[in-house]
Formats: sequence, structure tokens, C-alpha cells
Amino acid sequence: MDLRSNPSQIDASWLTQVLQKNYPGSQVNSLEAESIGTGQVGENVRFALSGEGGPNSIVGKFPSLDPVSKQTGIMQRNYVREVFFYQTLQSQVSIQTPEIFHADIDLESHEFVLLMEDLSPGVQGDQLAGCSADQAALALEQLAHLQGPKWGDSELAQIELLGGGSAREDTQMLTGLYQNLMPGYLSRYAARLSEAEVRATEQLLEILPDYQKVYQNQPPVLIHVDYRLDNMMFGGPYPLTVVDWQSLTMGCPLNDASYFMGTSLTPEVRDSEERALLRLYLEVLSSYGITLSFDQAFLYYRNYAPAGMIMALIASMIVGETERGNDMFMAMAKRSIAMAQSLEVLN
Repeated sequence: MDLRSNPSQIDASWLTQVLQKNYPGSQVNSLEAESIGTGQVGENVRFALSGEGGPNSIVGKFPSLDPVSKQTGIMQRNYVREVFFYQTLQSQVSIQTPEIFHADIDLESHEFVLLMEDLSPGVQGDQLAGCSADQAALALEQLAHLQGPKWGDSELAQIELLGGGSAREDTQMLTGLYQNLMPGYLSRYAARLSEAEVRATEQLLEILPDYQKVYQNQPPVLIHVDYRLDNMMFGGPYPLTVVDWQSLTMGCPLNDASYFMGTSLTPEVRDSEERALLRLYLEVLSSYGITLSFDQAFLYYRNYAPAGMIMALIASMIVGETERGNDMFMAMAKRSIAMAQSLEVLN
């Protein structure tokens, strides 16, 4: 089938061909498109369908319509990673993800299209408001279902797209990127950061060279990297569905847990619930035969407390700026700073 990487290119005839793979004999007669979601690097569209034998609606994901964000998606290989996940890895892990009807990409231009089940009436997590402890428990359970099935998979670890490179090179790149982008970040958000938060942002640069060393020579594990509320749907067909696989790589499993709790829970909820949530996560991992002690897991968890700070600083500087995006990055950064200070990673 021809690649249709813009919502305006999707028509009833083409969709009929796509959906007949999952719904034999179905027919799409007409459709209406509506932009949805809050993605920074992708454009999400709901298609309401009229016809016979298929779903009433589906969701499509396409390259960002913002040229800056789209170029970031290309340079960071975000689009390639996500299509790779759905084409190759989705069936090999147990985390709840949407059913995919079509996934295609041009590896030279990075133009792509994903068509998936509509998770309505599920509700997207609210990055600004944060979530409850019960919602966090669902997220930690699903995280274990991502990581458990392919824990320590050496073949996956060799895939260049999933980070098959040297940790030293990765650390140097991260440190250099953070250092280069920090002045612009602090300039843009100076009025929204306290003096203590500015100091913490600057102090983090000092510890970044050692940031990724804590998990050296340990089993490689799949990590989502951007495991937070905006990339989760609560309710609808499933209690929790995880989307947005654009940053998928391999690394320390607790990176995702720490990043989620540091960006998606208010400091008060996180302080009171983090140990219980980590124990739940480890309990689910144990069902896959993985034995990781709480003390060792907490050491990794503490190390990655600044993960949300790093993402907020770097991502805010390399995607198109929006009012909602600015609010989101500040919520992520401030919560992550509070976590890093609470765990005495930063002063």
C-alpha cells in the first residue's frame, strides 16, 4: 500500500484496504477527522468512520505539523523507533498497548503513519495535575510487563536503534547536550523557577558525567524513556494503555520508574507512596523470574531522580514552543527537582 503520512491524505477507499486486514469484508464509506492529544513530536487525529463491518472510529498518528518538532523527530529517530516497536516488539512484551491496524514508514524521509484502535472513552493522563496513587500503581504494574518478558535480552541490546553503543559515548553526548541547552532553558523559564530550582538545574550538570554509570555491566532492559501521564490512557477498553514509543531504548529499568514518579506524582503523594509502589513493581517483575532486591532497586531509583529535569530541559529546547508545553515542562522539572532534593541527590 502507498504511504500516507498526512491526515489529509487519508480517504475512505484507502482506509477500507487497511481495515479489511483486521475486519474482512468491512467497508468505509466516509470519514471525519479531528485533531486530538497533546503530543510534542507527533500529530494525533481521530477518524470517525461511517460504513459497515469495522470500528466506528480509529486514531492515526503522523509526523508533527510543526517543522521544528518534526525535524527533532527525524534527528532523534523518534518516528523510526515507534514504528519499529509496533512492527517488531509489541507482540513480544506484555504491556497494554493499543491494537495497531497499520504501521508504515519511509526510512529515508522518516514520513510515517500509524493507525490504531480508538481508546475512547478512556481519558489521557493529566501531566499538569498529576495522578493518584492508584493510577501510579497501574503504571508501575504495566512497566513491569514491558520489562519482564525481554529482561537481559542480549540480541535486543545489539540493535543500534535501541542504544547499541558505548555508555561512555552516550554519557558524553547527554552531558554536552545538557550543557549547551541549559543557558537557553534558564533564560526562557527564569521567571518560573525559584533560585533554588535554578541552582539545582546548574548543579545537575556536575553529576551528569557519572549519571549513567550506576547500571554499567548489568542486564540490558527495555525502557520507554518518556514514561509519564501524557503517554497513558486511563479507562476505555483497558484500565491503562501506554502509547508513544518514540524514545524506546535499553538501559536501567528503574530509569522509567523514577522518571514516572518524579514527573507524574505530586511531591506529597510520591514521598508517602514511592516505597510501596516500588515494592509492587518488584512483585510483578518477580512473576517473570526476575529477582531484584528492594535495596538495589532503590539505589537505581534514587540515581535517576533527576530524569524528569533532564527531559524537561532538553525536550523544551528542541521541540516547537507552545503554552501548554511550557506548563508541562515546568511541572515535570519542578517535581523532579523536588524528588532529587528529597532523595538528597541534589542540594
